[in-house]
Amino acid sequence: MATPRATEIAVFARAPAPGAAKTRLIPALGAAGAADLHRLMARRTLATACAAALGPVTLWRAADPAHAFFAECARDFHVALADQCEGDLGARMGDAFTQARGPLLLIGTDCPMLTPQHLVHCAEALNNCDAVFLPAEDGGYALVGARRCIAEIFVDMPWGTAAVMAETRARLRRLRATWAEPATVWDVDEPADLARLAASGLMPEIA
Repeated sequence: MATPRATEIAVFARAPAPGAAKTRLIPALGAAGAADLHRLMARRTLATACAAALGPVTLWRAADPAHAFFAECARDFHVALADQCEGDLGARMGDAFTQARGPLLLIGTDCPMLTPQHLVHCAEALNNCDAVFLPAEDGGYALVGARRCIAEIFVDMPWGTAAVMAETRARLRRLRATWAEPATVWDVDEPADLARLAASGLMPEIA
């Protein structure tokens, strides 16, 4: 593929506050343990985004923008900070795309298998497509990228369900938009995902 043009990367993250981060993992890790895992995964995601060297990386804050974690990340990774707007996930993602100055890749922090190469391949795909996704095995997606905001894929979406990627594809077809899916990935949302994460060796900090 051709070399990707400069592409912004947005990383969405909540403050790693016990009881408010990775809540579905609390039964397995406890509130503090789940929050600590979220902190580690967010830092890994930022390192991956910066290593891709595609363009500016911005950490979009949610839950508690004043939390010291965000300032720590800005210092350690030399990334900009922005605040997620009010509303559901779709409203917040749409807002980030609206504010982008060019092509944008948006990722969360739940996919530790994400590599800089994944991001480069996604940015390359935007040379020829309107949008790009990394579908997740659970039916959602870990990355959405676009050359401009495609508002229709963010409104009234059944977020958090196995129908997200399928519904997104259906909407893109109706819009006659072109898109790519360079890879399928897995993320860490449920207690059952922790054994896979440990076995992967991706995050030795939790071993």
